Amino acid sequence: MQKDVGKFGISDKRGRARTSENPFMSDAGLKEPALCTSCHALYRNKRWYLDPEAAGKAENSPDTNLVTCPACQKAAQSYPEGIVTLRGGYLWDHEEEIRNILKNEETKAMAKNPLERIMTMERQGDDLIIETTEKKLAEHLGRAMNKAHQGALNVSWDADHQCCRVTWERMN
Repeated sequence: MQKDVGKFGISDKRGRARTSENPFMSDAGLKEPALCTSCHALYRNKRWYLDPEAAGKAENSPDTNLVTCPACQKAAQSYPEGIVTLRGGYLWDHEEEIRNILKNEETKAMAKNPLERIMTMERQGDDLIIETTEKKLAEHLGRAMNKAHQGALNVSWDADHQCCRVTWERMN
C-alpha cells in the first residue's frame, strides 16, 4: 500500500510530486567537482558547500568545472524567491540591531545551505525590503524578527509556491 505524499518534496522521487520549479537548478545536476566563480561555493556529492580550503584546492585543479551557482545566478538576474518587508517606527529606532540579527540569521542559514542568501537589503521609503534567494530563508528571517522584537508577522506563499512574502511590523 502506497501513501499519498503528493504535496511533499521537490522531486518525483518515490512518487512525490514536484511542488516548485527552480529555473536555476539543473535536473541532471552538474559535473563534479564544480566551483562557483562568484562566491567560491564548491559542488560535490550533489550538494553545495562553503569550504574555503577545499575551494582553494579545487580552483587549482584542472578537473574542476567553473560554473555560477544558482544563488549567484538569482542575484545577478534579480530573481528573489523571498521578499521580506519590515516596517514601523520601531524598526528605525533599532535599525543597527535589526540589521545585525538579519545578517547573523543569514550566516547561520548559509552554514547549512550556501544557496540561502540575502540578495538585497535596502530602505524604500519607511520600509526595509530584503530579497532572498530561497523562500524558506525569507520565512525564517521574519520569524527571527518576530521572536527577537515581537510585532505583527504575516507570512504568505504564492499559490504555486514560487515566492514567499513576509511582512513584519511594529510601531513602537
